Amino acid sequence: MLRALGRVIMLPIAFLLGAVAALFVIISLGQEHIVQAMTGVRGDELPIDAALRLFGLAVQLVSVQTLLPALLLVIIGEVARIRGVFYYVVGGGAALAIVPLLTRISQPAGILELSPVVWQVLATAGFAGGFVYWVLAGRNA
Repeated sequence: MLRALGRVIMLPIAFLLGAVAALFVIISLGQEHIVQAMTGVRGDELPIDAALRLFGLAVQLVSVQTLLPALLLVIIGEVARIRGVFYYVVGGGAALAIVPLLTRISQPAGILELSPVVWQVLATAGFAGGFVYWVLAGRNA
């Protein structure tokens, strides 16, 4: 009984810390792109427009749609008692890499033209978040 209660408390904490680790990786790897957007590197765009566009992208990234793949990964891992680091690391990378697809689900397919760097940053952040979750809670599923 006490172990189950501890597990119920530990899972959300581990999930939040994994999300914080993923966010840290996104910010640290995407810092160059953030600085370019804020300074308006493109000649036809004002810095305030770039900042508003960046804010819009951040709002999309934090939406509920972005949490669903990671929550499904955790729920499946906990129910099936999967303890492998490979499952959580690769699953975390895949869960975060499909976020751009989920945020643009109602838009035409041609509009999803992201650079490979964005996909790499998101996958790397997912790998880090999955690893942090595995260290805190996944290895004891």
